[in-house]
Amino acid sequence: MTLKRAPHLIMPTESGNRYLPLVGSNCWTIGRGEDNNLVLSDRWISRNHAMLQCTENGEFYLIDLGSRNGSFVNGRRVSIPVTLHHGDRLTFGETELQFSCPPSEEPDPQEDPESQDFTVTAALYVRKLISVMVVDIRNFTVLTRQLDEKILSEVIGTWFRHAGNIIRDHGSWVDKYIGDAVMAVWFHNSDTASHEELLRILQALNALHLITEDLNKRYTLPFPLRIGAGVNTGYAMVGNTGSGDRPDYTALGDTVNAAFRLESATKEIGKDIALGETTYKYFADLHNQNQLFEQYTVHLKGYDRATLTYGGLFSDLEKFFHHSHPKV
Repeated sequence: MTLKRAPHLIMPTESGNRYLPLVGSNCWTIGRGEDNNLVLSDRWISRNHAMLQCTENGEFYLIDLGSRNGSFVNGRRVSIPVTLHHGDRLTFGETELQFSCPPSEEPDPQEDPESQDFTVTAALYVRKLISVMVVDIRNFTVLTRQLDEKILSEVIGTWFRHAGNIIRDHGSWVDKYIGDAVMAVWFHNSDTASHEELLRILQALNALHLITEDLNKRYTLPFPLRIGAGVNTGYAMVGNTGSGDRPDYTALGDTVNAAFRLESATKEIGKDIALGETTYKYFADLHNQNQLFEQYTVHLKGYDRATLTYGGLFSDLEKFFHHSHPKV
């Protein structure tokens, strides 16, 4: 794939355009510090200013890391992860870059389809057991109205940065950012989810809760930052629409939709976490002496029948891991 067709940033310079490829990774940090993937010599840019992340389905997001002077997309300041589109203008300090990610095109006639270096994008969907986790920042809209924009950007940028790291450390990736929420997917290697896999997901949730609590201690906020989560396990059509050595996975279907509905249901039942019935079944025998989750019947939006869910609190989950289970 030629550079002009691969995702990249374009930085105008006095000697012409400089092209910064976005390949070989799914995360690139931007800043003045030498430890960044993209180092920009601009005194108005923070040492660790922003991050670009590519999800497994090929979407690019810009996340501000609490920079002093902010990150901007097409002139608008970024406070939550923003989806990037081909041609968007990114501004950091006094540096302006253009994001380039052209839509897929027909193969270049100069590229030989028989060549080993030439790969054609393929679409393959398989039915697979997955667990989907959706985590939402509570009362975010209210927070935006009550908190200074610079502080808001710093707090939320820090949360999303840690969220991505926590989810990766526990065996998944951020499949999608949806405003003030993240979605992550775990693939199970058989027709059942193992205890270790379920523990890893709940450990990720506990870690997300702990970083949220840490931010509440570090910043003076109008009210404590809180999160809610829905976890659902079931079969879904998992698509690989990638090419070469970088597959692009995405999951589709009712299992994914229900995870979002379960997260919303936490507000109805007054809990922090809502597990789907199948998720709870795999986890139940791990906590027979620790009643972390209570059974509820909820009416999920878009579903005709009532749904069983199991709700719990982060405070109880934290105690469970502190007293019962070391890190997997």
